[in-house]
Order: sequence, then C-alpha cells, then structure tokens
Amino acid sequence: MKTFLSDQERTKLDQRVADAEKRTGAQIVLAVIGRSDSFAELPWKAFALGAAIVGPVAVLVSMLRPVWTQSVAALLIVVATLGAGALCALVCVACPPFARLFLDSHRAEVEVRQYARSLFLERELFATHGRRGVLLLVSMFERHVVLLPDKGLEDRLGEAASQEIVRRMTATLAAGQVCRALEEGLAGVEDALGTAAPGAPQENELPDTIVEEEGS
Repeated sequence: MKTFLSDQERTKLDQRVADAEKRTGAQIVLAVIGRSDSFAELPWKAFALGAAIVGPVAVLVSMLRPVWTQSVAALLIVVATLGAGALCALVCVACPPFARLFLDSHRAEVEVRQYARSLFLERELFATHGRRGVLLLVSMFERHVVLLPDKGLEDRLGEAASQEIVRRMTATLAAGQVCRALEEGLAGVEDALGTAAPGAPQENELPDTIVEEEGS
C-alpha cells in the first residue's frame, strides 16, 4: 500500500495527537487517503478535449494538402483525432495534476466528505464516551480536507471554526506539505476546543495511529 508520510512524520503526528487529546479531552483520528473516488469520467473528458483540439487541426491540414486523396485525408483525420484523444486519456490516468484539471470541485468535495463519513462509521468514532470523536481527513488527489466532529463537540468546534481550520490546511496541502497541513489542523482543533473541563474522561478510547488508505 502506498504511504503518504515518512516514519518520522508519522511518529511526530502520533505524539501530537496524544498530546492534543490530553489537553482537549477529545478523541482525534487523523486520516490521509489517496483519493475518495475513481472519477472514471476524467479520462473521457481528457479524451474529448484532445479530440476536439486535434480534430479540426487535422481537417485544416488535409484541406491545405490537396495532393492527398479523399480516402487518405479521411483516414489521417480519424487517426489523428483518436490518437490525440487516447494520448490525453493516458496522460490523465498517469498524471494526477493533469487529471485534476478535469475534476469538478463540487463533485470532489461531495465525494471526499462521503468518504470521511464512511470512515467515521467504519472506525467507530461515534463510540466514545460523551461522543467526543473528531476525524481530520486529507484526500491527496482532490486536495480536499474534511473535519468531522461528533455530536459531543459540536458546540465547541462549530462551523465557523471548522471552516477556518480547513481553509488553512487546504492552502498548505496545495503546496504538497501533508505533515504540516495535519499539524496545522491539530493546532486549530486544539485552539477551538480549548482545555478539557475538570473531571472529563482521560481514557484513550481510539488509536492514535494515523489512518493511511489508497482510497477508491
């Protein structure tokens, strides 16, 4: 399985999670996934773009070369159009930055959030005392961040605070700094939650180990 963090970064973040949980009383899970969906439509979009650009050019070239027979010109147009489309589709599959050019931002956001909710349930973050679970998920391909607090923390980690944390993390993630983005997210969660109330449960109910998955 592909990993997104070095052993040193993983160790540092595991300790940061443990420290943040002691201070806030929350149960925090960090997750890094490769992608939230296969986005099967992206190669087809790339194919259509390549064909749409090269097709008219091939027609124009054939018109400027009247020495070609009609059948030869038609064959060259078809080959050039399909070849350009296929090439763009292959580059889309092999090169994530190129594929992201065809990714609808709203669809990406919906898919990442859906993946985060599934992971929240799969890892049973809801099963903590007082519903104090928090999932902080980064999706590498989409470059999206999702912060999901459980019901017991919604009053302390509200919508405005969550959006600000996600905004800062997204900017750092766009620069390729995954570990730093997660550190900023942890710091933001700590600041928003503040110090745990006296008598709050201190038992570590969820593993501090970072979840790393290739995704869909």
